[in-house]
Amino acid sequence: MIADPQSLLKKHWGYENFRGSQESIIQSVMSGKDVLALLPTGGGKSVCYQIPALSMEGICIVVSPLIALIQDQVASLKKRGIKAIALTGGIPFQELVNLLDNCLYGNYKFLYLSPERLQQELILEKISQMKVSLVAIDEAHCISQWGHDFRPAYLQCKVLRELAEGVPFIALTATATERVSRDIMDHLDLRDPGVFKDSFSRSNLTYTVCVEEDKNYRLTRLCTESERSGIVYVNSRRSSVEISHFLNSKGISASYYHGGIPSQEKKKKLDLWLNGTHRIMVATNAFGMGIDNPNVDLVVHYHIPESIENYFQEAGRAGRDGMPARAVLLTNKTDEHRLMDQFLSSIPEPAFLKKLYIKLNNFFQIPYGALESKPFQFRFDEFCDRYGLSGKLTYNGLRLLDQNSVIALSPNFSRKTTVKFTCGKKELWSYLENNPGLTDTVQILLRTYGGVFDFETPINVSLLAKKSGLGEEDVLRSLEQLQKDGILDLKSKNRDLEVTFLVPREDDRTINIFAKKVRKHQEIRKEQLLRMLEYTRNNRKCRNRQLLSYFGERTRVDCGKCDVCRQDTRTDEALLEQVEKHILAALATEQQSSRQLIELLPFEEPIVLESLRNLLENDEISINNNNQYTLT
Repeated sequence: MIADPQSLLKKHWGYENFRGSQESIIQSVMSGKDVLALLPTGGGKSVCYQIPALSMEGICIVVSPLIALIQDQVASLKKRGIKAIALTGGIPFQELVNLLDNCLYGNYKFLYLSPERLQQELILEKISQMKVSLVAIDEAHCISQWGHDFRPAYLQCKVLRELAEGVPFIALTATATERVSRDIMDHLDLRDPGVFKDSFSRSNLTYTVCVEEDKNYRLTRLCTESERSGIVYVNSRRSSVEISHFLNSKGISASYYHGGIPSQEKKKKLDLWLNGTHRIMVATNAFGMGIDNPNVDLVVHYHIPESIENYFQEAGRAGRDGMPARAVLLTNKTDEHRLMDQFLSSIPEPAFLKKLYIKLNNFFQIPYGALESKPFQFRFDEFCDRYGLSGKLTYNGLRLLDQNSVIALSPNFSRKTTVKFTCGKKELWSYLENNPGLTDTVQILLRTYGGVFDFETPINVSLLAKKSGLGEEDVLRSLEQLQKDGILDLKSKNRDLEVTFLVPREDDRTINIFAKKVRKHQEIRKEQLLRMLEYTRNNRKCRNRQLLSYFGERTRVDCGKCDVCRQDTRTDEALLEQVEKHILAALATEQQSSRQLIELLPFEEPIVLESLRNLLENDEISINNNNQYTLT
């Protein structure tokens, strides 16, 4: 033993005492038992394996799904004077060998790696030579196809059982149903594990589902009322840009974040949000694991997430300091229908995968039975255009082929071309009068894409070329000329990706091997979406109880704060009378809409609306043709 857990906690983290089940988990791990730890977001999962690893001789192997998360953990340990190594992507072979040798001979305590690294022979060979003290599987729900971030590569984690025989395993997650928990234990072959589950209930967090046709109005109100930092989750990159611009136009400092932003720019945006320069971050789910800001008092979901797991984890980023915070989901009937249509239209069924696989082989002229092991440069837009395929459905299909080891898809898919006009419309028309050769390209661009005067807009050069009858290179040259002349801002990156075929071409037989698994996984995803929609529609049961019940936690105690609980609470008659007097006084001056009254009066919105209903019923006020209230 190097030191006892309590003194390590004090020395490296500065805390006097453990929280929740942390101490019991640590003691169980140190006694050599396998552990499944189910702790809420912000519940201090990393301490549960870091302290035992520091207390034991040898090195701890940590498997984690995100490079950014790995880098943050390693940086945090190094700040505490603890030796840790991260095996991230793009490491040259010799440097990789050196890092692994450091683990063998350099007295390092932690080796962080992604599950994909466990498919490399060099990594496995070196781990087998190490004195491993503990294996920690972080975000362990990724190993289950019932989990919301299923990663087939996580199934490779079991190989560590053979390489580190007799070493305890600890699996950690913040979002696991009973079914996912069973999957984790089975897939990792956990032996008589101690299962520790702290309550997922967050007493400081208020959940609200708000049915609102005018979402921008409601969002503005929420962000204005928020006193600290906030996150607004959206379902597309474009929405993140549009909504952040909208909030800034309303005087609310906001930025945007999505997966297509270069790494350096992501870090800059994150830093500006963390230090409060930008108060609101409008983001896709790329703004996810590893984002730790204790100053968040508002998380808004502008669109409905695809699963309760996603919603719960993202909403849980509010109130991590224990202070009161809100998690608000904005929805309406249009949203529900759009989500179902988008979801169903983007699910690649086995029949589509067979069609896609055959066309992919034909595209590269690969004969039946052959295996071309060299990587192919792949023009995605050209491929979809040639065969009339949906971009999103095709991309999801390629990902499934990649996940099931039929092909290896390079990570460069997100590279694209974006444009934004830097001049006004009058200036543009004046410019085209003097440059008529560029008119066709500009007109096709304006007819095809909206918002190009307001924000960076991703464009499909292949589509523009087809519509204009020009070649792709001609369109790009025209765009480059427009940029050179200061008319638009063009950002064009290599949109090629590499595809490597991993098995000989056998058409339908190739897909049949995993077709049943694909169908099952799609059924799971659909079930998760339906459960999410059920949550948004259920206005009879406390929101907190609904969420806890989904994760297998039973309670009969209502939170008393969510929109469901509040609708069952009768408003104090004296307060209603006071609000009604304020309304009548305000209307004596001028006619006003409900929104104007809500913004004017120092009372919560539901009370103002209830008071308006009472006054209407008593004929003390009426509504004119402009939807304004007036005294009768």
